[in-house]
Amino acid sequence: MFRTALRNVLAHKARLLMTVLAVVLGVAFVSGTLVFTDTVGKAMSNQSAKSFDGVAVSVTSYGASRNDEGVKEGEPGISQQTLDKVKALGGVEAASGRVHGFAAVGDQDGKLIGTGWANTGANFVPLKDGKDPRYTFTEGNGPAKAGEIALDKETAKRGKYQVGDKVRVADNGPAKEYTLAGVFTTEDGAVNAGGSLVLFDTPTAQQLYLQPGFYDELSVSAKAGASADQLLAEIKPLVGKDAKAQTGAALAAEQAKDIERGMGNMNQMLMVFALISLFVGVFLIYNTFTMLVAQRTKELALLRAIGANRGQVRSSVLAEALVVGVISSAIGLVAGIGLAVGMRSAIGSFGAKIPAGPLVVAPTTIVAAIAIGVFVTVIAALVPAIRTSRIAPVAAMGSAHLPATAKSLVLRNSIGGSITFLGLLGILGGALIGKDGKMLIGAGAFFTMIGIIILLPALSRPVIAAVRPLLTKVFGVAGKLAAQNAVRNPRRTAVTAASLAIGLTLVTALSVLGITMGKAVDRATTDNLKADYKVSMGESFGSLDPSVIPALEKAPGVKAVSPQQAGDIAFGEGKDYRSVSGVNPATIGQLLNIDVVGGQLDSLAKGELAVSDKTAKEQGLLVGSTLKATFDDNQKADLKVGAIFKDMEGMLSSYVIDYHVLSQHSEKPYLREVYVKMDGGASDKAEQSLVDALGKNPAITFATQQDIRNEMGGIINTALNIMYGLLAMALIISVLGVVNTLAMSVYERTQEIGMLRAIGLDRGRVKNMIRLEAIVISLFGAVIGVALGTFIAWAVGETIKASIPNYALVIPYDRIAIFMLLAGIVGALAAMWPARSAARLNMLTAIKTE
Repeated sequence: MFRTALRNVLAHKARLLMTVLAVVLGVAFVSGTLVFTDTVGKAMSNQSAKSFDGVAVSVTSYGASRNDEGVKEGEPGISQQTLDKVKALGGVEAASGRVHGFAAVGDQDGKLIGTGWANTGANFVPLKDGKDPRYTFTEGNGPAKAGEIALDKETAKRGKYQVGDKVRVADNGPAKEYTLAGVFTTEDGAVNAGGSLVLFDTPTAQQLYLQPGFYDELSVSAKAGASADQLLAEIKPLVGKDAKAQTGAALAAEQAKDIERGMGNMNQMLMVFALISLFVGVFLIYNTFTMLVAQRTKELALLRAIGANRGQVRSSVLAEALVVGVISSAIGLVAGIGLAVGMRSAIGSFGAKIPAGPLVVAPTTIVAAIAIGVFVTVIAALVPAIRTSRIAPVAAMGSAHLPATAKSLVLRNSIGGSITFLGLLGILGGALIGKDGKMLIGAGAFFTMIGIIILLPALSRPVIAAVRPLLTKVFGVAGKLAAQNAVRNPRRTAVTAASLAIGLTLVTALSVLGITMGKAVDRATTDNLKADYKVSMGESFGSLDPSVIPALEKAPGVKAVSPQQAGDIAFGEGKDYRSVSGVNPATIGQLLNIDVVGGQLDSLAKGELAVSDKTAKEQGLLVGSTLKATFDDNQKADLKVGAIFKDMEGMLSSYVIDYHVLSQHSEKPYLREVYVKMDGGASDKAEQSLVDALGKNPAITFATQQDIRNEMGGIINTALNIMYGLLAMALIISVLGVVNTLAMSVYERTQEIGMLRAIGLDRGRVKNMIRLEAIVISLFGAVIGVALGTFIAWAVGETIKASIPNYALVIPYDRIAIFMLLAGIVGALAAMWPARSAARLNMLTAIKTE
C-alpha cells in the first residue's frame, strides 16, 4: 500500500503542486522566524559577552529611592569616595566609574545622525596606560578636557567629520559645539543598533547626566589569581542597597537572557502569522485530497475488491499526505533559512547593524519545521481519508460517489450554527463588559470563525443564488453556468472560500480599528490643540531641558509659550502618587482648548489645582474642595480645587497645576513638550525662528498640528502595512487554493465541457464561465470575511473607546471596496490557467473522457 501511495504521488505531481506550495510557504515562515531570531539572538549575546571581557565585577546604581514613608533616601549615584574604596581593595587591578545618557549628533546640515533611542553619550575613562579598554581609537585620542569629544567611527563617517572639526552635539537643551579629539571603534550595543556614541571627559559627562562626583556604573577588573566572587563579596557592602553588584559573567548571562526574551517577543508575533498561514493552508490541503480521492474512486474500489481493507485504503491516502508533508517541509526549511538571511540583510539596509555571527540552524528548528509541515498535511488529509475508506467497493466500481446524506448535512449545520451562536455571544458579551472583555472577544471571534466555516456550505447556496440573476443578465449562459457550478459542490466552494474569508476577516478588523483610532487622534488634535507648534524631543528621546522655555519665549514672533511638565503628587493621607501636568497659567488657555465646566482656569496662578470632570466625579471633588498633597520632594501642602475641566485624556493629566509650583518640588523637571503660538501662525520663517532659538538642536522636533496628525496617522498606517504584509502569506495561499480548486474542477468536468463545446459554447464563453466561477467563489469568501471582520472590530472598539478620547467607529468603505475589488481580481487571476486549459480541450476527446 505504501508503494501504491508513492506511485499516486508521482502520478499526480501537478495536482499536488499547490498543496506543496502552501505547506512550503507556511513552513518557510516558521523556520525562517526561528532561524532569524536564533541567529540574531546568538550574535547579540556573543557581542554582549565580549563587551564584558575583563570585567570581574560590575556595579549599577539605581539612584535615590523612596522609603516606606515616601521620602527619597540615598545618593543620586555611586560617589567618588565609594569608587576610591573599591580601588583600594586588595584584589582589584583597576576600577572605573561610568556615566551614561542621551546625546544627539548633527551632521554638517544639522540633521540627526543615528537611530533615535540608540544615540548615547558616556565618559572616557583612561586607565594607567592612558587607554580606555572599552574603546579602540583609530584616529586621535580620547577627550581630555571640557569642550572635547570623541565619536564612534560610523557616526564620524556619516557626518563626514575629521579630527579637529567642530561637531554640534545636544542633549535635551540648546545644542553646543565641541572639538572632535578622536574616532574609535566599539562593541557597544547602541552603536551596533544603528545609533551613535559620544565620549566626553568625565566632569562634563557627570554635569550633563548626573551630578559632579557621581557615577551610575562601576567596572572592576581583578588582579591575576583574584576571584571574581570574592571581589563581589567585598564590594557589595561598599556600594549600599541602592546599587546592584554582580560579576561580569553574571551580568553577561543576564543580558543574554534579556536579549533572548526580547527576541522571543518578536518570535511570538511572527509565529502567530506563520500559524495563520498554515491554518489557511489546511483548507487547501483538505480540498486537494478530497478532490484527488473523488477522482480515484474506481482505483480505490479496485483495491478494496482485491482484498485491501478499509484501514489499508485509509492508510494509503494518509501515506500520500505524509510523503507530500515531508517533501514540502524539507523544501520549506531550506526556503526559511534563505528567508532568515534575507531578513537579516533587509534590517541592515534600514541602518540597524546586526552583529556579525554565524547562521544558527538549531536542531529544534529542523524538528519543528518538519513536524509542523507533516502534522498539518496529515491532519488536513485525515477527513478525506476516513471518508474514502467508507465508500463501498460496488458503489465505487460504478462511479457512484456517495453524496452527503441529509442527516450528515443537518448534523453539520446544527453543529456549525451552535458554534457560531456561542462565538457571537462571546463577542457581544466581551463588547458589553468593556475594557476587560478583550479575551472573551478573542475566544468568541475564534469560535465564530470556526462555526461560519462549518456553515459555509449552507450559506453558499442562498448567497450565490442572490447574484445568479445578475450574472445571467450580464454574461448570459456563461454567467448562469458559473453560478450553478459554484454551488454544485457547496462543500468544495466553502473550503475554497474559507481561506479568503479568514484572511479578509483579519485584514478588515485591523483596518477598521486602525482607521477609527487614527480619526480619533485627528479629532483630538483638531478639537483640543490651538498651539501652532508642539516642541519635543524627537523619537521618544525623553525630557526637554527647562532652559528651552525661556529660550523659546525670547524667540522672535512668539506670542505664547507653555510647557507640558509631567510630575507626580500623592493626594490624601496615603502615598498613592498621581500623574500631574504642570502648565503656564497665563498662556495655557491660548494653546489648548480647555473646556472649563466649573471654577476659573486663572486660579492655577494662585497655586490651586484644576481637576478633570471624570476624576472629580470619581473622587467626589467640587470647586473649593481641598486636597492634602505630598510633592516629589516629600514637602506637604493643602491644594484647593480652583477649576474643573472636561477630561482631555492624551493631552492633559487629570490633575493640572502651575509648572512653577511643580518645578519647585522636582529635583529634575520632566518636560514632555512645550506648546508655542506664533504671531502669524505656523510658517517656515516661524519654525526657523524656534530652531535658531534652541541652538539648532538636531534632537528636538517642531511639529505643527498637521505634523501631529500626519505622525499619528503614519504610525497607524505603518503598523497596518506591517500587518498587511504578514497576512499577505495567508492571502497568497488562498489564491493557490482557488487555482487548485478550479484546475481540478476542470479536470473533473472534462466530459461536460466537451459537451458544452459540442452544443455551441465557444472558447471565449468557456473561459468566462471558469473566470466567473472563480470570481463568485472569491467574492463569496470576501463578503463573509469583511462582514465578520467589521463586527469583530466594532466589538474590540467597545473595549477601548473609554481610553481613547473622541472614539467613534469609522467604517472605511473605500478600503473595503478595494478589498472586494482585490478579491475579484484574485479570482480572475487564479482562473487564468484553469480557464485556458478548459478552453483548449479538444471537444471530441473530452466527450470520450470518463
